[in-house]
Amino acid sequence: MRRSRGKQHCAAEEPSSNSHSVTLGEGVNVNITDTVMPQDHGKGESDVSELNIIGDVTGETDRGCSSIKTKEGDGEIDFNARLDKLLNNIEEPELSEEETRINDQLQQDEILVVESIYGEDVFSLERWKGLHCFQIHIHIDVLGEIAITAKLNSSNEHDIVSSNSDDFSYSFKVQYLPPIVLTCLLPKSYPSHRPPIFTISVKWLEPVKILSLCSELDSIWAEQQGLEVIYPWVEWLHSSSLSHLGFDKEITLGPYGMNHLGDERVISGAGCIEVDIPFLRSYNDERHHEYFLNELHECSICFSEYPGTEFIRLPCKHFFCLKCLQTFTQIHIKEGTVSNLQCPDAKCKVMIPPGLLKHLLGDEDRERWESMMLEKALASMSDVVYCPRCETPCIEDEDQHAQCPKCYFSFCTLCRERRHVGIACMTLDMKIQILQDRQNSSQLKEDQKRREREKINEMLSMKEIHRDSKLCPSCDMAISRTEGCNKMTCGNCGQYFCYRCNRAIDASDPYGHFRDGSCELFPQEMVESWQERINHRQAVGQLQAEIFPQRGSACPNCRQFNAKIGNNNHMFCWACQSHYCYLCNETVRRGTKHYGPKGCKQHTEG
Repeated sequence: MRRSRGKQHCAAEEPSSNSHSVTLGEGVNVNITDTVMPQDHGKGESDVSELNIIGDVTGETDRGCSSIKTKEGDGEIDFNARLDKLLNNIEEPELSEEETRINDQLQQDEILVVESIYGEDVFSLERWKGLHCFQIHIHIDVLGEIAITAKLNSSNEHDIVSSNSDDFSYSFKVQYLPPIVLTCLLPKSYPSHRPPIFTISVKWLEPVKILSLCSELDSIWAEQQGLEVIYPWVEWLHSSSLSHLGFDKEITLGPYGMNHLGDERVISGAGCIEVDIPFLRSYNDERHHEYFLNELHECSICFSEYPGTEFIRLPCKHFFCLKCLQTFTQIHIKEGTVSNLQCPDAKCKVMIPPGLLKHLLGDEDRERWESMMLEKALASMSDVVYCPRCETPCIEDEDQHAQCPKCYFSFCTLCRERRHVGIACMTLDMKIQILQDRQNSSQLKEDQKRREREKINEMLSMKEIHRDSKLCPSCDMAISRTEGCNKMTCGNCGQYFCYRCNRAIDASDPYGHFRDGSCELFPQEMVESWQERINHRQAVGQLQAEIFPQRGSACPNCRQFNAKIGNNNHMFCWACQSHYCYLCNETVRRGTKHYGPKGCKQHTEG
């Protein structure tokens, strides 16, 4: 007996097993063996007037309720009344008992085959007035992505978007579209005389377009009258409905406001752009996420393969396994580089959302992250300073004074000493000299001397920092350059700046600052040092070429002769600074790829 999602009305007779051939359209035949339960002609079968459904349908339906209601536009329509009206509009021909039995058997076989093909997309409903009733959710075939366009400020809600319109349009792309819901009620004269009674419900399609789909289903029945047409209908809606509506490359939403066309088969959920666009985008995202969870993916950090449920997808659409992303965030929290809590992809700079970070971090790391983010936020505020006694954040006034809200210490924000109105601040050297003189006093206790020595060392460190470093123009972090060019990057806030003039640099063109010649990219002394090293290499290379003329090879780029020293086959040209292989005389980009078991040997005699 077939599996049904609705309630079954079975007779007490014994089931019989028969073999049948079901035609699903032109050239498509399916042989099945079915265990048939005879129709129950007992109590209440012919008087069934309510339609029950199990599962989710187009409208808002409660499980097990006896009346289905579905939304069309801004109103609510009684689905039972609609089916009843469609059924009353047809005249059933008089059939013999044999014809009725054959039709019923063909209907059961067709429903069974459709269920076996489309699986969970088929919902079997309770019989409506003794007739078979079911619903199919048909997923539209979209090749790749398709653009959806909507007119935003149409002066007439019945206008259709065109390329010649002056109205503004909004366009986005989707890969998945909400399904077309086909509900079929099979009259007793189907398939011998009459077609199925049906409705088409689409939440995002306008009524006039749904009516066009209904007309095409009528045409398919006219061509295949007397045959089962459910499968051809479903396949046509699945694969050809978009092209039939002219939506091969782009779907145009609208026109709106045409919900009453007089055809009860048309059920449209399209209301307005403000509703349809979020719905289409949300459905597309949900389907993407559903497919992602059900597939295997490779983590680009550890290169291991896991199911989608083991991955975290960031807003930028990059995804990484949960373990790697947890380790990544914990390392940055431990090192204090919270500004680097970005997408681990090398070319992506999207920040990891705070809500996701709270999910990835443990309680201790989460508290540390929140504390560092607060410190970072306070550091970015130009009028926030810290109390020199208790390190509480304080607000600086226009006179460079502040009062701690915790210990009420009033201090100068320039020298961090007690407030001194009308008296100039002491320089760092003056403070160091005073404290060093106090160290020679015998009146100070050892504990006081120790604290002042620590303060002297701190001041000396600050003096050294200010002497060999520059302050970031964005966050005032002290940064020292050890080597390299004058284009600096602040490790705290990521700001580009020139180390020579200490000006902020535009991130979109960081080297544009050095093109006008006001500042040099590399310090002159560094350029001279490089030239000395290059000249030394060239001198050594020339000397080696003269001493060992019989042992070497010419550079493949500049043809300059280079001597081979020792048994190393990795050659360095002293003239053009390129690397090449002594054995094959080819340029070497990466030694680890060129040399090895499948490549040239890096060390050989001779």
